[in-house]
This record gives sequence, C-alpha cells and structure tokens, in this order.
Amino acid sequence: MDSSDDIEDVSLFDADDDVSRRSKKSKIRHPVASFFHLFFRVSAIVVYLLCELLTNSFIACMVTIILLLSCDFWAVKNVTGRLMVGLRWWNQVDDDGRSHWVFEARKVPAQGGKSSSEAESRIFWLGLITCPMIWVIFAFSALFSFRVKWLAVVVMGVVLQGANLYGYIRCKVGSRKNLTSMATSYLGKQFLRQTVATEDQAAS
Repeated sequence: MDSSDDIEDVSLFDADDDVSRRSKKSKIRHPVASFFHLFFRVSAIVVYLLCELLTNSFIACMVTIILLLSCDFWAVKNVTGRLMVGLRWWNQVDDDGRSHWVFEARKVPAQGGKSSSEAESRIFWLGLITCPMIWVIFAFSALFSFRVKWLAVVVMGVVLQGANLYGYIRCKVGSRKNLTSMATSYLGKQFLRQTVATEDQAAS
C-alpha cells in the first residue's frame, strides 16, 4: 500500500483556548497523566531488572513486562501526549486503501502564550527519551551476555517505546522534509559562520 505523511496543525481540545490563558510555567495541570506517563515504563524497567531475583518463572516475567510496555504504549500514544504537550499521532487508511500517518500539534494561542505546562513538558520528554535509551542498553547487554531468551523482551521494549518517541518527534518538528531542511539550514549557517570567521582572521 502507498503511504503518505500528513502534518496538521489543529486544536485538539475545545477547552484549550480558555485553559491556555492561565499561568503554566511550573504548574502540573494533569498529575494523573504525568504519573502514568512514567509509571508503566519505569515499572517495566524495574521488573526487568528485578524479575530474576523475585521469581524463577521466565514466562511470568515476560508477560508482566510486555503488559506494562503495552499499557505504556497505549497511554503515551493516546492520552499523555495530548494532555501534557498537546501532540498526537496515528495511522489511518483512506477509502482507496492507502495508509496515512497523521501527526498533529495543538495550535499555539493567539496571545503568544505557551500551550502547555513547562513542568509537564519536561516530565514528558524526559520519560519519552530516557527510557528507550535504557532499553537499547539492555538490548546490547542481553546480546553480548548471550541472554537470548531476554532479547525478544528487550526488543519489544525498544520497538514500542521507540515508536512513540519517533511519532512525537515527528509531531514536534514536522515532516521528514522539514527535518531535512532544518539540518541543511543548520549546516549552511555553520559553514557561513566559519567562513566569515576565517575571513575576519585573514583580514586582521
């Protein structure tokens, strides 16, 4: 099936316009969402580290970890991303059978204020970025220590949490074309700055 990427800038909540007028610098507006944003993914890591000390049943550990990872994937993709940072992504299939990846971002208020709490934003991105990196470390550890039976569980952690990380980065920075243009623009600015600095040194 053909696939295409759609980037839309839409309002996700009807009440956002009223809420965005309040002060949001340090207040956690959604404590339950913030808690569960970290709870499932941190619990999966803790169970992975301690499961061999708590039980000898590999199946029980594997099922528990996969359930926690699945709950985390659903909660982060469908709930915490929208509430904490105003981002959302999903896949939809049109009438022609073509798959479309949709990445949405909450509209910035017209007054120029911030659309989400800084504290919640830090919690969201810290958990979203740190935990997949930990699972990547676990993957290398399981591979080099020949713990083959754990490799499938670790790969599941990398895939599920990495998918959310990729989706929200796409929501944040835009489409792949935007990523390329940002990288090109950054390299161009660095080259121009270096060239100007070299010419100034030569002139002096």
